[in-house]
Amino acid sequence: MAGDSAIRLAVALAASYWAILWLGAVIWTYRDIRDRGTDTVSQAVAVLLVLVFNLPGLVLYLILRPRETLAEAYVRNLETEAVLHEMGERGVCPSCQRQAQADFFFCPHCRTRLREACAGCGHPISLSWVVCPYCGRDRLQAMQPAAATASPVPPVAAAPPAPPPPPPQTAAPILSVAPPALSAEPAPTSPNPAEAGSPTEAAPLV
Repeated sequence: MAGDSAIRLAVALAASYWAILWLGAVIWTYRDIRDRGTDTVSQAVAVLLVLVFNLPGLVLYLILRPRETLAEAYVRNLETEAVLHEMGERGVCPSCQRQAQADFFFCPHCRTRLREACAGCGHPISLSWVVCPYCGRDRLQAMQPAAATASPVPPVAAAPPAPPPPPPQTAAPILSVAPPALSAEPAPTSPNPAEAGSPTEAAPLV
């Protein structure tokens, strides 16, 4: 009887230990998956996986769970933003990591756009800024009216039609002018012999 009681006690202790371990695994899984994501479906699947399969389910969850928690992802994002901000203050191109001055609009090495001119004051401002720190003009609102008031491209005027070719010129008819006909009648002679020319008489020699 004493041996049976000891066996029952050992079995009860083992079952209690197993139940506590199983319940602790379920609670730990729920807390861990809640810290690693906000998706309720994923949380429910992880808890059911450990609740049904116990320790094998816990091992499977440890393999499939996200690598970092939400707090770790937030800290990593803050570190990334701090590095990018420091690089921007130092005048380093975020694309090629080369030196670029603070007033450059484009990277002279890789042609990456770094800044743009403010529509209000013309100062170079970063592409990630919402307002211009020099004049306070809203960068996004300044871009929308510029796109809305952009004049449309005027239609290309059609070329005027080519003038018709001139009609072929016809040669004017050449009119032949006949020479005046010579009269066959003899010229009239003067009746006065004095008027008529007489042969010149030779002067007498003295």
